[in-house]
Amino acid sequence: MDFTPLFRPYFLRRARRTDRWATDTTSIQRSLLRNNIRHAQNTEYGRRYGFDKMSKLSDPYETFRRSVPIVDFEAIRPIVMRMIQGEKDLLWPGVCRNFAQSSGTSGGKSKYIPITPDSLRTNHYPGASDAVAHYLRRNPSSRIFSGKGFILGGSFANELNLTDSKVRVGDLSATLINDVTPLAEAVRIPEKKIALMPDWDVKLPALAQAALKANVTNISGVPSWFLVVLKRVLALSGKQSLHEVWPSLEVFFHGGISFAPYRNEYLRITDPARMHFLETYNASEGFFATQNDFIDPALLLIIDAGVFFEFAPVGKPELLPEDAVPAEDVQPGKIYELIISSTNGLWRYRLGDTVKIESINPLKITIAGRTKSFINAFGEELMEANAESAIAKVCNATGASIKNYTAAPVFAEGGRRGRHEWLIEWGNKPASIKEFAAQLDRELCHLNSDYEAKRNGNIFLDPLSIVTARAGLFDSWLKSAGNHKLGGQRKVPRLNNTRDLMDSLLEMNK
Repeated sequence: MDFTPLFRPYFLRRARRTDRWATDTTSIQRSLLRNNIRHAQNTEYGRRYGFDKMSKLSDPYETFRRSVPIVDFEAIRPIVMRMIQGEKDLLWPGVCRNFAQSSGTSGGKSKYIPITPDSLRTNHYPGASDAVAHYLRRNPSSRIFSGKGFILGGSFANELNLTDSKVRVGDLSATLINDVTPLAEAVRIPEKKIALMPDWDVKLPALAQAALKANVTNISGVPSWFLVVLKRVLALSGKQSLHEVWPSLEVFFHGGISFAPYRNEYLRITDPARMHFLETYNASEGFFATQNDFIDPALLLIIDAGVFFEFAPVGKPELLPEDAVPAEDVQPGKIYELIISSTNGLWRYRLGDTVKIESINPLKITIAGRTKSFINAFGEELMEANAESAIAKVCNATGASIKNYTAAPVFAEGGRRGRHEWLIEWGNKPASIKEFAAQLDRELCHLNSDYEAKRNGNIFLDPLSIVTARAGLFDSWLKSAGNHKLGGQRKVPRLNNTRDLMDSLLEMNK
């Protein structure tokens, strides 16, 4: 039975509410901030920064901006660790029992992001609903609720020695799956017993077996890891296309990393005439944006779901309180570091993500990369967005596909100029890696004038080089860094300004 006609009116109402965001962004965001401040005024953090007085103001933003510091996770780590130990009313009212363990793409010690009941209620679950809402709005012939969604998630595996059995630390996706409503549970696979398995060597075949038996209409997850699962499904079924396995498959809700390098591979294993792709921006810290148009790759920032957004200049290690600006002050075409204040108790928190403002009425963004994911060893200022766009274009031109990659500088020595070194695990290897490298180099010059200037005449920078990674290298590295990094939250740093990661991977690649 197809339940889509029954659910469609609810989702279309959700989608239509966003039409007023073209004119009401400021009022919606300011009202949300005031409600968040009022709600948290009696917490330890709220008392420290005078939230009680701010909550009485009709528009508390300027006072909030002057009074509350911009922080990263290390600044609040001590208070979060107290929350994990069961203390209440610290960053957000009450006791928090769920924490998303994440290292992001910048390495270092793990972060433990509070996942409060209010953040689930006001942000994470509504954000997922918005993605479905905009998909249904753009695809009136959808039968998405005639089958089930295949949702790939992580587990509660973590590196902490927890003494309280009520506290759960692990991937955000594990919490979302574990706490989902019975109605949503009825329209998704796999069952929780499989979805929350911590051992991916056991989990992967179980996922594939469970999926083979289901009528899957939609899939949701990180493109790189989901591709591994889907290829296992195809191998078990003996089919060449996912539509031979699931005739009703119609959409992939993807996020976590850029889809561009993987698009061709997904088109190869599906029927492009029947398949849609819709990007979401769903981080451990919150569900921030969703694509609302198949043609426009920009993501609509979700401005009424518990998160107040600010935007700061890129490249400043330390930010002063006044450095960040609200949504109404951003400039189209400019790249900013994203700062959030949310119902999970993160106040003026630096995500480490950079976004490009694509439009302001309504506010739409594209993800530019990580604040620490770039190469600027020679003044070339190569950003993650440049790399993702270039490698996707060259893959398309050469028929190649990749599973994972990373890049780092090779510094000048012994009379040789510096260059960029790329380590690539291929899906489909190009006919000539040398020609692929040459095309990639030319495309980076086309996309980035600073890189082009340093490459001009081979005076400052030599052409980039490519090393082929053995099959499974990046998975092996992720496992060596901790099993919690596999699955829904797994990420490989794309660009690195030092050799640390590259040298480690090359040693493993021997």
